[in-house]
Amino acid sequence: METSNNVSTELQALVSRLKRGTSGIVPANGLEEKLAKAEKMGKPLNIKLGLDPTAPDIHLGFAVVLRKLRQFQDAGHQVIIIIGDYTALIGDPSGRSATRPMLTAEEINANARTYVDQLSVILDREKTLVRFNGEWLGKLDFAETVKLASRMTVAQVLQREDFANRYATHQPISLHELLYPLAQAYDSVAIEADIEMGGQDQTFNILAGRELQKEMGQDQQIGLFMPILVGLDGVKKMSKSIGNYVGIRETPDSMFGKLMSISDTMMRDYYILCTDVPEEEIAALLKQAETGETNPKDVKRRLAREIITIYHGADAAVQADNEWNRVHSAREIPTDMPEFSLTQAGLTEEKIWICRLLAEAKIAKGTGDARRLIEQGGVSLNGEKVTNVKADYSQEALIGVVLKVGAKRYLRLAK
Repeated sequence: METSNNVSTELQALVSRLKRGTSGIVPANGLEEKLAKAEKMGKPLNIKLGLDPTAPDIHLGFAVVLRKLRQFQDAGHQVIIIIGDYTALIGDPSGRSATRPMLTAEEINANARTYVDQLSVILDREKTLVRFNGEWLGKLDFAETVKLASRMTVAQVLQREDFANRYATHQPISLHELLYPLAQAYDSVAIEADIEMGGQDQTFNILAGRELQKEMGQDQQIGLFMPILVGLDGVKKMSKSIGNYVGIRETPDSMFGKLMSISDTMMRDYYILCTDVPEEEIAALLKQAETGETNPKDVKRRLAREIITIYHGADAAVQADNEWNRVHSAREIPTDMPEFSLTQAGLTEEKIWICRLLAEAKIAKGTGDARRLIEQGGVSLNGEKVTNVKADYSQEALIGVVLKVGAKRYLRLAK
């Protein structure tokens, strides 16, 4: 009896850990039941994540799901990454108001290779099974595809908000897009998935997998959904295309600076979804910041250190913290900054106009924008504010000078 109680306690602890940060589980008690069954049978669960290889770059938002997968791996379960080389020919229409362009086979293969390399930053590569859904979808003939399609109705597909909106506003919906949720659902059948992970935007596709498994006589997978991490702008989903992202392969200094720019109200989600700090400790830290017992900036610095430690190690996190504090608190010049070559930019004339320098260095969008920056007092050379928009300097005088624009942008000028 004691052993049974110990196992039950361990299972409860695992369930609690796996539920942290989740936005939904379907059915609600499904995770506990699946884990208990796996424990009883001594067989690992198949945990599925489907990826269309369309944008192979991992940032903190994408890492939210990958970190949860790693927790399943650490608990002894099998993670199966489905690279959608076949479904990428369709393009996932989830959340789209227009048809996605199809990728070429060459683009798909190149992106897939990059994904596999990047996944190993978070996942245990030895415990990760990577499959391409072309293995089974590519083998279906037309008759088999038609038979598979008979298991899902048009009415079911049109329940999806994005399809429903496009249909209501007379936006085109191609027939191949209607096949996407069916194809993703068939992936779950092919690998006999026990749990499928995904963001909230994948709700329909994942639930379709449950229904298709039931239709085909399999145990239904559990849908485990993670919230979408809001980007640095505090408004939109973290995305490289928008520019509001923190890449996990960025330098520690870059990551630290970006993380310190988030609002205080965003800290809780970042702590919960991007770190391993216990929830009780997170609650205490945020309460101290709210009451003024602790400076919110210091709580945010702790957050940045925790995240950077995961991807670069504790020493790098401490160094990034010290550098950020040195620059922003002591207002000193950073020791490491990008260089800008005057000669390579073609700035070799006897006198170099300051506005042209800013434009060529891509600090300003043009000389007009450069004038505005100077007039607003945001430009300095070696700590001396530039006030004359007509000022010019010799190349010799500029070599080795530190150009600062705004509070954070530094460039060391070189020949």
